[in-house]
Amino acid sequence: MMNKEQKTNEALQRARIGIFDSGVGGLTVLRELYRQLPSESVLYFGDTARLPYGTRSQAEILHFVREILIWMMQQGVKMAIMACNTSSALALEAVRSEFPLPILGVILPGARAAVELGNRIGVIATPATAASNAYRRAILEVDATAQVWQVGCPEFVPVIEQNRIHEPYTLEVAREYLAPLLHHRIDTLVYGCTHYPHLAPVLRKILPRSVKLCDPAVHVVAAAAQELDLLGLRNTRPPLATRFAVSGCPEQFAQLSVQWLGCTPAVEKVYLPTVLHRQLPLELSE
Repeated sequence: MMNKEQKTNEALQRARIGIFDSGVGGLTVLRELYRQLPSESVLYFGDTARLPYGTRSQAEILHFVREILIWMMQQGVKMAIMACNTSSALALEAVRSEFPLPILGVILPGARAAVELGNRIGVIATPATAASNAYRRAILEVDATAQVWQVGCPEFVPVIEQNRIHEPYTLEVAREYLAPLLHHRIDTLVYGCTHYPHLAPVLRKILPRSVKLCDPAVHVVAAAAQELDLLGLRNTRPPLATRFAVSGCPEQFAQLSVQWLGCTPAVEKVYLPTVLHRQLPLELSE
């Protein structure tokens, strides 16, 4: 018979991993998690009522992330992955010290992968992520000899969320955003937003074949696998069906995500707990 501690640990192993993003961008992380960690159960949350995050202030992003993490803890997740570069850049350090569960961001894993691919590194990101300089700092911490150029791309998330990837307008906008990076003869391009791998067919039309694409989603999931092993939290039983939740319109999210999931997900609408800035429930702030 199992003792109480063994039962608690088994329950933790079977708990879901929480993945959140402003919209469908985080599905790139979810797909990678299915590939690398097929036995894990997932709770996916898209904050679609408040996207895009990339033009928000740091105070707003931090507020949103706290609300999402409190809700996710109420759902019993064992780990949270910020499948959002803007949140990772502006809120990760703050919330890691506030919440009693492992929280992973995409920027450091992405930076480590980028320097293994090249030395002249371009980063396409949301305006907030680009302005934060998070990728530049992370890349230079890993390799001080790397050269890094960043471009804020405010139009990309809206065109993806509106399912306009293959329109001529999107190709035109992408050419404009990539022009300064091509001028600097980059050898590596980092997707500085989890939405952007959806644009790969468009970007490949513009980039020279020699430019390597770096998807931080692949590397944050590898980091999550290491963390689960370290904490003894890997699930060894069959996974539960993925639970999808959004703050906006469930039907719109389901319709948009089917092309990347290969099926129409059941999506629920949730209302996040409202919290005051810098004020968390007592059990989370102790």
